[in-house]
Amino acid sequence: MDLYRRYGPALCRKCERMLGNRDDAEDIVQGLFVDLLKKGVEEESLSYLYRAVTNRCLNLIRNRKKRRALLERNTREQLLPARTLLEDNVVGFELLGRLVARLDRRSSEILVYRYLDDLTQDEIAETMNLSRKTVGKRLKKISSEAQKLGRSGRGGKR
Repeated sequence: MDLYRRYGPALCRKCERMLGNRDDAEDIVQGLFVDLLKKGVEEESLSYLYRAVTNRCLNLIRNRKKRRALLERNTREQLLPARTLLEDNVVGFELLGRLVARLDRRSSEILVYRYLDDLTQDEIAETMNLSRKTVGKRLKKISSEAQKLGRSGRGGKR
């Protein structure tokens, strides 16, 4: 499938960054393309493929049993995204997982696009077909949730 040859490697890298595990990333991407083949889809936009693998990764992260297995297979250093910043603080994989569990699907997508993929608000708005203002409001909500989780993870409010 030409679509897989064109976009498969980039989608695998994106999934691997989200999941911290190459095998799970490959499973997600291959599963997406198997589903597209079953439907007879020969051509799809990169934007659609990007969102599809993001949602599949988020579903995997939400599954607590799978998340525990992921954490056991990898060392903590491998799981920490190197460039992920939230209000000038590095966000670890554990906090991202806890945030995803508390946020709705659209906010979780925005979280991934902004803090894992380093997309700008304009790029997120275009990818998700939202206004930039809506993206900004959701990012504020995400930041607020992260601050609440950060306080509770350090033993209460300061």
